[in-house]
Amino acid sequence: MALYIVSTPIGNLADMTFRAVSILKEADYVLAEDTRVSRKLLDHYDINVPVLAYHDFNKEKVTPSLLEKLKSGEDLALITDAGTPGVADPAYNLVKAAIENGIKVVPVPGASAILAALVASGMPTDRFIFENFLPHKSSQRIRLFESLKNEPRTVIFYETPHRIIKVLKEMEEVLGNVKVVIARELTKMYEEFLRGSPEQLSKHFQTTPPRGEMVMLLNTRFRTEQPQAEESH
Repeated sequence: MALYIVSTPIGNLADMTFRAVSILKEADYVLAEDTRVSRKLLDHYDINVPVLAYHDFNKEKVTPSLLEKLKSGEDLALITDAGTPGVADPAYNLVKAAIENGIKVVPVPGASAILAALVASGMPTDRFIFENFLPHKSSQRIRLFESLKNEPRTVIFYETPHRIIKVLKEMEEVLGNVKVVIARELTKMYEEFLRGSPEQLSKHFQTTPPRGEMVMLLNTRFRTEQPQAEESH
């Protein structure tokens, strides 16, 4: 019996590992954050294992029954909508419960939006921190940016297209012309890296409407004096 934490592609289905496919095919059940999203991946790789929903809204309710399955000797493979489970999703809760019940937890590494963005960003990669999604309230975001003024490590967080311009303006207000990298639509057809100051990137999005999933990175040790945002595809 084991709980497998299986990483899946963040956009490009070809990024699935051989081991991940093998584990998913051999598991007794696959646990998915959104079964409709995961079905596309499972069908693509001809994985016909029963799928159970495990997400933020049912994690407390279904955890006891999942533990019983594990204790009875069944193998469960946990996946998320994209990337590595446990990052900005409820996987931690089940992992913690499994460990507390003496159940083996096995990581199956693979795609990660955080690492993909970091290694191609041009920011220092030796030390970094992940802040997940920024707070919903502007005042809380500003306080967070204030706390990062003397942060020597590269800071990574997720952001949504509908809020990106507001966030960049708040960042400019607190951190000035700090260098920012935005990785958009990673591994997909329209993958794009934007590099510049908060002001430059804000102007870019005012003329080019922001779309797609975004990972933002900044490092307060780096400043930019470039007249416009750089783009790389």
